Amino acid sequence: MIAGGSLGRRAGRLVVSGPSVQRMIGLALLVGLVALRIVDPPPVERLRLALFDLYQRISPRTVAADSPVVIVDIDDESLKARGQWPWPRTDMAQIVVNLVNAGAAVVGFDMIFAEPDRLSPDRYAVTAYGLPDQMRATLSALTGNDELFAGTLSQAPVVLALSAAREPARVGAELPTRKATIVESNGDPRPYLRSDFAAVLGNIPVLEQEARGLGMISLTDERDTVVRNVPAVVQVGDTIYPTLALEMLRVASGQDNIFVERDANQGGIAQVRTRPFIIPTDVHGNVWIRFARHDPRLYIPAIQVLENDFDHARVRDRLVLVGASASALGDIRATPVSGRMPGVEIHAQLLQTVLMGQHLSRPHYAVGLELFATLMFGLAIIVLVPSIGARWTLPIYLLVAAALSYASWFAFAEHRLMIDATYPVLAVLPVFIALVYANYARVERQKAQVEAQRRQIRTAFVQYLSPTLVEELVNRPERLRLGGETKEMTMLFSDVHGFTELSEIYKYRPQDLTRMINELLSPLADAIMAHWGTIDKYMGDAIMAFWNAPLDAPDHPLRACRAALAMQQAMRDTNDRNWGAFEASRSAETGDRPFIELKVGIGVNTGIAVVGNMGSHQRFDYSVLGDAVNLASRLEGQTRTYGVDIIVGAETAAYVDDRLALLELDLIAVKGKSDPEHVYALLGDEAVRADPAFQALRSSHEAMIAAYRRQDWDEAERLIADCRRQDPYALATLYMTYALRLEGYRRNPPGPDWAGVHVSQSK
Repeated sequence: MIAGGSLGRRAGRLVVSGPSVQRMIGLALLVGLVALRIVDPPPVERLRLALFDLYQRISPRTVAADSPVVIVDIDDESLKARGQWPWPRTDMAQIVVNLVNAGAAVVGFDMIFAEPDRLSPDRYAVTAYGLPDQMRATLSALTGNDELFAGTLSQAPVVLALSAAREPARVGAELPTRKATIVESNGDPRPYLRSDFAAVLGNIPVLEQEARGLGMISLTDERDTVVRNVPAVVQVGDTIYPTLALEMLRVASGQDNIFVERDANQGGIAQVRTRPFIIPTDVHGNVWIRFARHDPRLYIPAIQVLENDFDHARVRDRLVLVGASASALGDIRATPVSGRMPGVEIHAQLLQTVLMGQHLSRPHYAVGLELFATLMFGLAIIVLVPSIGARWTLPIYLLVAAALSYASWFAFAEHRLMIDATYPVLAVLPVFIALVYANYARVERQKAQVEAQRRQIRTAFVQYLSPTLVEELVNRPERLRLGGETKEMTMLFSDVHGFTELSEIYKYRPQDLTRMINELLSPLADAIMAHWGTIDKYMGDAIMAFWNAPLDAPDHPLRACRAALAMQQAMRDTNDRNWGAFEASRSAETGDRPFIELKVGIGVNTGIAVVGNMGSHQRFDYSVLGDAVNLASRLEGQTRTYGVDIIVGAETAAYVDDRLALLELDLIAVKGKSDPEHVYALLGDEAVRADPAFQALRSSHEAMIAAYRRQDWDEAERLIADCRRQDPYALATLYMTYALRLEGYRRNPPGPDWAGVHVSQSK
């Protein structure tokens, strides 16, 4: 017997940290993790941003077909048609004219005209080599492209772009004069704006003077180069400039002022506004964009607008951005929903976000709320783990983690608030692990005691139970009782044909016979176990096995049939491998007697059986009992009668008929049973079943069986001849058996009540 009491006494000597020490460790960890969140190092920030990116990918903003924003795109198609960039400023002017004539509310350029047009005739007159003086004078007298473009800008609602630069401008360079009046509300916003910009890259003066608006196109991105927000206003030196999108909204609404409003209570910037638009920002004046997926419907190729070959209704009363998606121009950015998005579309997404009122918000209280959740969650775990243990605390941890995650998602999906759930969930995890680890030594000691008990069970039972069953008993000692359970199982019986004759040959050399038995049975047993079979017993050259116990196997009939096919292949391989060895051994003993090729007959049947420990209190085996077991044994005996290798019962056949190659043999009442059973020959796997030769044989064979059962002896005889001609599976014995039956039934007809049942007289 296993000394459970002594094990318990040994476990009682284990020393572990008390609950108070565990809680002090957990509290120290929690304080450190809260401090880490306050510092907010880059890995913590990246984790938080990754969560918000995931939310945007799961639930991107939906873009309606009638978007209020349109992009005139200098794409690869346009460059191919019009030529390389930059295009003449006259082309830009024509694009503006065509857009304004089509009813565009405002046109914003996501590009900077920083240098005079090199294709302008007056500039060409200066730079061209070898021009005649008269032609040079004529070209110089023509109006320049930049002046023509400026004339167009003076008559159209156009916003030109500016770009902030970190490098100082050349000496004496002045900052561009903004068009909008910036009104500072509730105090100076500059302490909260980025202040690392030292210069502005602008347009040539003649263009900036005539434009209605000037807006920044500088996109700020995170350390991972993903654009998630855009500054509503940008500070360069002491001057504040609006972003391109904000300036387009101002020009479209006919306003002069842009208000930058500080939060009077919390500090930082709360919002920017230009009537009628109010745009919430974070404390640094950034607008978080609710991104939509890339939408080709926003784009109109620039060449179509230049040639005035586009649907004017698409731009009527719309905000139109002119930008580039051509791969050669390189204005491609990463966003939360796309790894490649043209920069101009990011400005369009910002405009759509504002116009649709879909702003994302990182509220000023977000950090405090996240720290509070971390602290409360951690304290709850510190209190509960030492009291009720990890087993019950883990579900609580998972439940709270799920609740925090859902709350974060709900805030985003329903209210567009970005509240981080990753830090409270992940920060409490090491606290939980540290508390659980305090019990590790005791658990390890108990585990060692249990393992000692298992070794005792193995030592006691390994001599007369299979290793699989020993492990089952080790894990479930309660199975050490007589009796068992009733369940559906599949049984297999196999017997080596010709072994009796071989035994007679080796009657004076039993050691060689033993070697041969092992060589024969080992590959057969391997095939059974490879298909999850349990070997019940060996009976000389016979094997009894079953499926679906002690381990459940829902497809046990199919596994048993595959094992039977594998056993047949193993027997063929054994014959081929040992032909020479058998021949040498047999010749030394018997001279010129012919080689005996061994075959294995297999019976497989599925049905209800009782499985468990059978025997007496002194000695018992794990085995099966039941009528289905007996039938499997009888089916194996019939393999000789029908001349086939594998016979399966009707229940097994019903499971595997749509997978494997089956051929009905007979309706037979085996010896010892009064009820007849349909029995089938298993000829092969899926490949055999799909073989046209098998399908043809099966069709003729089924017709023969049908004629036989309706006592149409002539038709049955004709079909037997057809089957013999088509047979590639060595079924001569089967068809000889039926031919002999036909002769007998012609002499002695079975009568009108005969149902086609053959009563077997042999086991």
